[in-house]
Amino acid sequence: MRNKYLDKIIALRESKTPYATAIIVGRRQPSSGKPGDKAIITPDGQIHGWIGGGCTRGIVLKEALLALRDRKSRLVAISPEERQEGFSHSKHYHMTCQSGGEVEVYIEPVHPKPQILIFGTSHIGRALARLAKAMDYRLEVVMHTVDQLVYPEADHCHTLSQFEATELHRESFVVVCTQGEGDLEALLRAIQLQPDYLAFVSSRKKAQALFSELRKRDITMDQLKRIKTPAGLDLGAKLAEEVAVSILAQIVQVFRQEKVSDNPATEEPAEWSMPNEDYYLNPVCKVPIQKSTATHVREYEGERGYFCCDGCKYSFESDPAKYAGVA
Repeated sequence: MRNKYLDKIIALRESKTPYATAIIVGRRQPSSGKPGDKAIITPDGQIHGWIGGGCTRGIVLKEALLALRDRKSRLVAISPEERQEGFSHSKHYHMTCQSGGEVEVYIEPVHPKPQILIFGTSHIGRALARLAKAMDYRLEVVMHTVDQLVYPEADHCHTLSQFEATELHRESFVVVCTQGEGDLEALLRAIQLQPDYLAFVSSRKKAQALFSELRKRDITMDQLKRIKTPAGLDLGAKLAEEVAVSILAQIVQVFRQEKVSDNPATEEPAEWSMPNEDYYLNPVCKVPIQKSTATHVREYEGERGYFCCDGCKYSFESDPAKYAGVA
């Protein structure tokens, strides 16, 4: 029998979809989850596998989605007892379920390899392609005439007219190194892609001249400020291979940069939203609940509330005014 867990991971890897894994590493009865139980959580809020129900399910979902955003693994303890935080990267949740029990869950985000998109066939572009492929990055190339011999390392080669924005995956880094061959046209297309990283291999003087032309084509100053030129970190590079190293170093720097505090256990992210409309934020414990599968539901002043467990529902019923309008 094929392992459905592994099959799901293979499918997500092939589709270049990020996901998080969650595995129970500790348990105290009567928790329904047992050590070794595991699940895969996707960005759309779907949980594939079993890590428990009630409080545990909603807490794991929330922390898995935060782990995907922050690129940080975390150890989550869910217990009916109040206790101090453990390691700097662990977080404790007070379980309100009346059933009791305790679990510890290790959550790890998994992101696909970054994609590098190169415009042009310059020596710097070819050197960058060799380095990117050595790091097992996905490599797309856009050139005037498709010639696979120019970029034998490329996963796909496109002409400028053939390339579609939909082919740009998550975590994409765009480098325009046309060096005199259709610079303006390539820059226009690259800007329209709105990537998180866009570099233009050029001198400052040439870049300023092209930027003036781009302004005439309704490209805003904010869009131009996002273009890194000269491309790459200032390493004093001279040779094409050295410039390619500096560009790849800058890509790694951007890819690995911290987006939140180093201590997610003590700092709650400012931006938190439900993965889709089927989810509801439990006003008592602040964890997401899937409305279509919720078993603890309570109406108050014409609005329906959803709760992860009997404990949260009881807390709400004891003082509904305290939680009304919180979700």
